Amino acid sequence: MSDVGSSQSNLPDIPSLDIGTVSLAEEYDADAEDNDDKDISQEDEFFHTLEWKEKKKHIFILSSAGKPVYSRHGSEDRLVTLFGVMQALVSFVQDSEDSIHSIKAGNCIIAFLIKGPIILVSVSRTGESVEQLKIQLLYVYNQVVSVLTLTQLTNIFEKRHNFDLRRLLAGSERLIDHLMEFTESQPAFLLGAVKCLPLPSATREAISQTIISCCSKIKNLVFAILIAKNKLITVVKMKKYNLPPSDLHLIFNMVNSSESFKAAECWTPICLPTFDPSGFLHGHVSYLAEDCQACLLLLTIDRDLFFTLSEAKQSIVEKLRRNNSLEAINDAMNRSCPTTSELGIPNLRHFLYKCSSISQYWGPKLETPYTTTEEKDRLLQLYQNLHCALHRSGRNLKLLHQQLHTETMLGWITAGFELYITFDALVTKQNSVNTVNKIIRLMKKEEDRLFILSTPTF
Repeated sequence: MSDVGSSQSNLPDIPSLDIGTVSLAEEYDADAEDNDDKDISQEDEFFHTLEWKEKKKHIFILSSAGKPVYSRHGSEDRLVTLFGVMQALVSFVQDSEDSIHSIKAGNCIIAFLIKGPIILVSVSRTGESVEQLKIQLLYVYNQVVSVLTLTQLTNIFEKRHNFDLRRLLAGSERLIDHLMEFTESQPAFLLGAVKCLPLPSATREAISQTIISCCSKIKNLVFAILIAKNKLITVVKMKKYNLPPSDLHLIFNMVNSSESFKAAECWTPICLPTFDPSGFLHGHVSYLAEDCQACLLLLTIDRDLFFTLSEAKQSIVEKLRRNNSLEAINDAMNRSCPTTSELGIPNLRHFLYKCSSISQYWGPKLETPYTTTEEKDRLLQLYQNLHCALHRSGRNLKLLHQQLHTETMLGWITAGFELYITFDALVTKQNSVNTVNKIIRLMKKEEDRLFILSTPTF
């Protein structure tokens, strides 16, 4: 892989290509000087505007033929020249029998992800690493596959190399937009894990057994998933199948970005790219009841099961109501997550704990000084930097302690868990060790309530 970049914004020399007045690095170099002598077309004027250039991150999708597919900010039709530059850069490196990885231009990083006939590009000044940007791009790619399936995507471009993919993705832009906001605000994507709705283990078991009793005789039902407020309540699965966090994140994103699910029962196709990128599952999606805003998804390979699953859903709701599980779900949804200070651990500002074997995590509610949007973003970036340092390829780092100006950070990876902690700035190392031990004891004590330790099957 080629890592193209320099602090001087030097792009590859492409003397044989006419790429007009647009330089991808210059557009995002805060220190670049304007050239008043340039003959800027109406198309170029759009991305020379201050409003567009001030965006800290742009996401682009294009085909290998250079056809625009998606732009996070602005209309693709007004950015055709810029898409041409990106395609030219990819082609130039491919002509050298290599593939472009990233470009560094001042404080800007341009990350590329090439997936068959699709090219994804992130242009960012957020301070995220190339690896983190490429994780986000992979999620965006998976969102596209989720709408089309990999089989359809591949067949389209095998038949027509210059096909305009926007025809098939029309209306799906909101899913990608929402997904990007999701990835930039939730640590779930950084950790590759999901967060569960805290419930007593007996209550969660009762909910799972209710779903099993109503669905066990339905053939070809693969998954039953119950979620609320971006948190997982339970998953019941067909034996031998598993649902990875990356696919659950796409399901969360679909539910949260679709208000229509709240109005009525819906029947929707969805491809889960990690589970099976080649075909659709068919999902019966509905909220449990007007007085319980948890969402139930029943996923099957049979496209003719809508009415069967609708009846099963009604039976599930009736049984959950009779055994008081609906009330328990509502109580859990309305209960505020404890803050760090409520945990009673001195010197601790915040932490994220991931149970590695089940890919689930938990962290307390943010409080002062991390209550404003700017401070929340800054804290997430600190966790991103810590995570990147620990997981950087070629290093076997398991423990990292960082003394920063405004806080102290500690990251620890073991066989069973990952722990990322934010302390007061002047905490001592001994106090840090004591705090780590308290957090581990707390997580062990609460694991039955905070995590789904085993997944029930039909």
